[in-house]
Amino acid sequence: MKHSLVACAIAAALSATFAGAVSAQSNVTMYGTVDAGFVRESGGVAGTVNKIGSGIGSVSRLGFRGSEDLGAGLSANFVLELGAKIDTGEIDTAGSIFNRQALVGLKSTTLGALTLGRQYTPYYTTLSTVADPFGTAYAGNIKNLFPTAGNNTRTSNMVLYTSPSVQGWSGELAYTMGEQAGSNTAGRQLGAAIAYSAGALNARLGYNNRNNDISAAAGAGMTPPVAASSRDIGTNTVLAANYNLGVVKSYAAYGRDKGPNSAPLPNSANPYGGVRPTASTDSSDCLLGLTAPVASGTVIASYIGKDDKSAFNQDARQWGLAYSHPLSKRTNLYGAYAKIRNKNGAGYTVGNNGEAGSGDQAINLGMRHTF
Repeated sequence: MKHSLVACAIAAALSATFAGAVSAQSNVTMYGTVDAGFVRESGGVAGTVNKIGSGIGSVSRLGFRGSEDLGAGLSANFVLELGAKIDTGEIDTAGSIFNRQALVGLKSTTLGALTLGRQYTPYYTTLSTVADPFGTAYAGNIKNLFPTAGNNTRTSNMVLYTSPSVQGWSGELAYTMGEQAGSNTAGRQLGAAIAYSAGALNARLGYNNRNNDISAAAGAGMTPPVAASSRDIGTNTVLAANYNLGVVKSYAAYGRDKGPNSAPLPNSANPYGGVRPTASTDSSDCLLGLTAPVASGTVIASYIGKDDKSAFNQDARQWGLAYSHPLSKRTNLYGAYAKIRNKNGAGYTVGNNGEAGSGDQAINLGMRHTF
């Protein structure tokens, strides 16, 4: 009996030591966002729409991220993140679990990081982290007019290299496999960004290049079947900067979109009726915005313009205003309003972070909690 007690004590001590060693080398964190609120949309063929929306400020999500210290400044890292609808409790993309991010890779303190999987494009990271004072949140965000639909936001099968920061400079290079049978180039996507951050200034240039070719095998699998085709390249380029003036933080961005699928419409369901709007294949986008502390919260405002240079000349202008009031470091209340003016049959709608919207104006009132 005494020997059994001693053996158990030794086993317990060894287990505790081993567990401590593992926890010292690796770390796994569960995180998430829970966001929901009241949305009122109007101006579209659907009339006035009142609803409870999910992901107005940030798409509601549950994620797991982890790292393991491999020594010599090298670590292994992963992220698995799914999106959820708080208003219904559903996964926000049917047939998918970790639809937001799913990646694994290595990171070196001196050489940078290399990750594989479903990830954000360098172009979208430029819009969300540098260009938009709304941070792609609420009515009035940059996604309503700057092209982020489809593969402009994130892609599967991506290889992404992120450089370390050197005297304020950093960069990203991305390659997304098209993975169409019979072709190594059809559907592939390239991305790049270069950034500079020093003191009050943040600046970033983002680029996206998509091969729109369809291989014979991929076309046969579509509904209805599509013949193999060679199509023009679609490109997106955006230069963005923000500068903290002390009381006010100013934002500016200029984008250029060229080629098929370079500017897909956020709402492609003909939201205003009549002749269906046409997605531009040649356009430019501009943004001016600011954030400023007011009372205990933050006022956010921006103006965004889209200049459609195609023969359709379907331009649009958007004005957005929001206020975010923190209840704690992890919880805030918000209100937002935005209005779009479409020209020549353009079909742009006022959406929010999680939805494309149904009309040319919208009001949001909601709450966001992170953990």
